[in-house]
Amino acid sequence: MNLREGLDDWTDWDGAAFELGRALGLFAEPVTFTQVKRIFWTDNPLGNALHEMLLQLVSTGVLERRAEPDDE
Repeated sequence: MNLREGLDDWTDWDGAAFELGRALGLFAEPVTFTQVKRIFWTDNPLGNALHEMLLQLVSTGVLERRAEPDDE
C-alpha cells in the first residue's frame, strides 16, 4: 500500500504517521499499528521524525490537517 491509499480516508495523527512509516518501508505489511504504537505514543527519534515529516507535507500542501478541535 502506498501513502495515498493509506491516507485515502481521514485518519488520526498517529495513524497517519504509521501509514507514512509503512510507505517508507519501516513497517512491513504484517505489522499492525497496535504492535508499534509505543513509537508514536512516546518521545523518541523515529516517532518524532515521522510526525515532523507529516508537518512538512502539510506545510507544502500535500496533506490537509484538521485544526479543530485539536491541532493534530
